[in-house]
Amino acid sequence: MSFPLLTATAALPAIGAIATAAVPAARRTAAKWTALVFSLATLVLAGVALARFEPGGPRYQLTESHAWIKDFGVRYELGVDGIGVALMALTALLLPFIILAAWHDADPLENRSRRWRPTQGFFALMLMTEAMVILSFEATDVFLFYVLFEAMLIPMYFLIGGFGDRATSAAADGGEENAAAQRSYAAVKFLLYNLAGGLIMLAAVIGLYVVAGTFSLSEIAEARANGSLSMATSTERWLFLGFFFAFAVKAPLWPLHTWLPNAMGEATSPVAVLITAVVDKVGTFAMLRFCLQLFPEASKWATPVIVVLALISIVYGALLAVGQRDIKRLIAYASISHFGFIVLGIFAMTSQGQSGATLYMVNHGISTAALMLVAGFLITRRGSRLIADYGGVQKVAPVLAGTFLIGGLATLSLPGLAPFVSEFLVLVGAFSAYPAAGIIATTGIVLAALYVLVLYQRTMTGPVKAEVSGMPDLKVRELAVVVPLIALLLFLGVYPKPLTEIVNPAVQHTMSDVQKKDPQPEVEAAK
Repeated sequence: MSFPLLTATAALPAIGAIATAAVPAARRTAAKWTALVFSLATLVLAGVALARFEPGGPRYQLTESHAWIKDFGVRYELGVDGIGVALMALTALLLPFIILAAWHDADPLENRSRRWRPTQGFFALMLMTEAMVILSFEATDVFLFYVLFEAMLIPMYFLIGGFGDRATSAAADGGEENAAAQRSYAAVKFLLYNLAGGLIMLAAVIGLYVVAGTFSLSEIAEARANGSLSMATSTERWLFLGFFFAFAVKAPLWPLHTWLPNAMGEATSPVAVLITAVVDKVGTFAMLRFCLQLFPEASKWATPVIVVLALISIVYGALLAVGQRDIKRLIAYASISHFGFIVLGIFAMTSQGQSGATLYMVNHGISTAALMLVAGFLITRRGSRLIADYGGVQKVAPVLAGTFLIGGLATLSLPGLAPFVSEFLVLVGAFSAYPAAGIIATTGIVLAALYVLVLYQRTMTGPVKAEVSGMPDLKVRELAVVVPLIALLLFLGVYPKPLTEIVNPAVQHTMSDVQKKDPQPEVEAAK
């Protein structure tokens, strides 16, 4: 038997979570190092999987298949295509930076009624979330994916509700009890929204089994190819809606997005990155892997409505970002706008759009991590999330201000930085299929420039406020978090080929699933 690389990549952070939780309570630093070492080891295994993946090879590679629940035909089946392996690598890449950025976020609090914060539990929950997300990108059994899709809500609920941002404005305004209440509200809202989507998806998963007699993606694809499986039009559409609803909540897509600003605002900045750069990617990934592959005709039927919802997300998220007074909520609404671009690229049903959407998932993860983590360092120093509480930071902390600017410019997709490539491809794909949608989507670019540059102007330029006059610049640990992310943004901005070579074959398979070809440009004959 070959080495189960995919299982090992997902199992390692789970083992790390157990090891971290088992560290004695008094040895908090040892728990942090344990979590960091296991996350780095996971990154090494993910790198090996990425190196062993052959872009021109079979659709699903590094496959594993074992019986799990025989009576119901459920199997432990794993395999990655170009999209799955890229997102698996992104998850493994970001976790060491998230852990390093959160190094002191669960330290014991002083002068508070709750003096005990389980540091071990905080980092263990992060690693457990990583394990579930990685395994969800690898799962090729629908039921296995569903279990992971729901199970990852548990550690995220406790990370949001139990380890909220100590520097929140709510804590400053209404005391610790008010801050705890807002954290609890955000965590419950996150859980209820995603559980509601998951319950609807469960009904669709059961319906799929009734129709197909299996949960295996490969078996369903084979049955469709040889004509032994056919779905009634109405059945396929209802099943598609059940899956898509759950993924749209997770993504999040308007109007199912309202949990995200609360969750990102009340969570610590590293946990906010874990939410939007890692966990939320499961929703858009699943649209490509499950919605389009399992229900191709229903996907094409629903495309016009979904494109409209994506456009609303783009414009609505950007407009609300412009009006925000809270730094973290501004980044949250910007992410809603960006997820609108991703969904637009997926359902444009063009190779450029879907390649751009996949690149967007990766690039958004890196750029949002860079911006949010630097914002977290800023908020920790000042003790406030309010934009109005800052001013002149670039004069006292120039490195912090500079890295914040680069993260912001990546968020607005400046040419030369990685998100520009993905956003450009999404717009090209949208223009070729739906010209009006492409035109409307470009307003999101203009608004992004507005909310990013205004945020920078109000926080970093102008007279130095007394409260920030003694603000220290980034320290070595913080630079170790931010500099590699910025380097990646620059590298993938000027040379995205390594990533496009991996994802493009998977996109072609998806295009084949929905039996779509790229529109041919109309050329007028010479007179």
